[in-house]
Formats: sequence, C-alpha cells, structure tokens
Amino acid sequence: MAVVAPAGPFDRQIFERGLAILASRYTPLVSPAVYEKDRYLAGNDAARAADLQQAFSGEAKAVFAARGGYGAMRLLTRITLRPKPLIGFSDITALHAMAQVAGFRSLHAPVITQLGTQSPEIARRLFSALEHPGAPEPLQARQTLTAGVAEGPLLGGNLSTLTRLLGTPFMPSFRGALLLLEDVGERPYRLDRMWTHLALAGVFTDLAGIVLGDFTGCEEKDANYSSADVLQELALQAGVPCASGFAIGHGEVNTPVVLGARARLDATAKTLTFLEGLVE
Repeated sequence: MAVVAPAGPFDRQIFERGLAILASRYTPLVSPAVYEKDRYLAGNDAARAADLQQAFSGEAKAVFAARGGYGAMRLLTRITLRPKPLIGFSDITALHAMAQVAGFRSLHAPVITQLGTQSPEIARRLFSALEHPGAPEPLQARQTLTAGVAEGPLLGGNLSTLTRLLGTPFMPSFRGALLLLEDVGERPYRLDRMWTHLALAGVFTDLAGIVLGDFTGCEEKDANYSSADVLQELALQAGVPCASGFAIGHGEVNTPVVLGARARLDATAKTLTFLEGLVE
C-alpha cells in the first residue's frame, strides 16, 4: 500500500500512530519525500506529483493520503490517475473528483493522520471496503431535511474544495448523482456562500439527492442560529431528498464511503445504502 502526501505537511507522531494501524494489516510503502515540508505543503509540487504518480503507476494495490490540508489541486495537471483505490478525504476531494471524472471509484475515508484517532470499527470498515467485493454496510443519518428516496452514484466530498474546482475540467457532472458534502471550520455564512456558488453554477440541476456529513466547528459565536439551520434552509431550496448527520468527514467518526459507486438515499428513513462496492 503506497502512502503519499499530496497536500499539506503533518505531525510525525500522529502520522506514525495511523501508519501503525495500516501496518497491522498491510505493508505500507512510504517514500522519504512524504516527510518533506515546503511552507504549507508537504514538499514542492514536482516532488509531490512524482510520488503520487509513482504510487498510481507502481505495484501498490492502493494509495493512501497521509493528510489533507491544502495542495492536492496543485497536482491535477501534473498527474494521470489509474484505476487504483485512492483513500483520503478533505483536500483529497480534488483527487477524488479527478477520479470521478475518469470514471474510477475511490474511498472517502480517514487519511493516515486521522486513522490513529478512529475506532477499530472504522479501520474494519476501511479494510473491508478494500478487500471484499460487494456493497459496504448501510449508514444512518441523524435527521431528514427533505423527505424522499433517490438513487445514483455518490460523488463529492469536501464542500470548500469542490467549489474551487468549478470551471475546471476536474469537476465531475452531478446529473443524476447523490452529492456528498462535509466541511470543517467554515462559519454558516461561508457555508451559505459556497453552497450558493454551487447552485449558481448548476451543480444542483438534475441532482438526485444530497448526503450531508459532519460540518465540524462551523458555528458562529453567540449567534441565534446554527450551521444546521442554514444547511436545512439551503437543502429545502434544493428540493431533492436530503438527510444530514451522516458520520462522514472531520468529526470524531469518519465512516469510509465509496465515491463513484451507486447508492440509494432514503432521506425519509435517514439511510444511505450502497448498491456497489469499491472492488468488484
């Protein structure tokens, strides 16, 4: 299993904790370049792109991101993805989107630095998705925002990162899809602005449904409204089935989900059921 750092640098101790969990199951292939740091990036673009390309071109069975942060989108014109499982979330959404445009499935799941903070159940789900054909176990949400049932490929990821791909060839079409959104540290008005940007760009046109994960640390101090209030209002305006509070993203639990796989969202019952898995 290749371990790459396509985005930001990381805390070595936290990284080693997650790497130990990965090593309990597989043999991690970690390039020395992973530990580089260039300002807010894990090394310069050329080195990060070379590592990432080698991971996809080499013999590794899957590619794990060390951390999110920022920087993956700087590599999009420098690499060619191959149909190999990519594991990560947050800023890694840029690479997931590239895979979705190419028609590949990938795994929205903890990066190595987050893996060490997750429960054994999350590690089990991650390993199961990588090793076993067939659909993963269903997920349960906390709240129905717009009732109804929708089916389509699950696409998307981090809201902030997705908005930065608008107008580029790396933004997939969401026509007939279930749109997954999550974020961290974005105040409610910023969530509104990014969501509205997606809407104005036509992302919600012919969208099948919306799957909302965790929006961690997204509250306005001393406000008489919450980020959940804002998201509920926006979801109602979108007019498609939507459930919120799936344990996906930057929260205490980041449940692995297969991007690019067909799934069924029953927003009324607050369930997300996968019809396909990561591997055949």
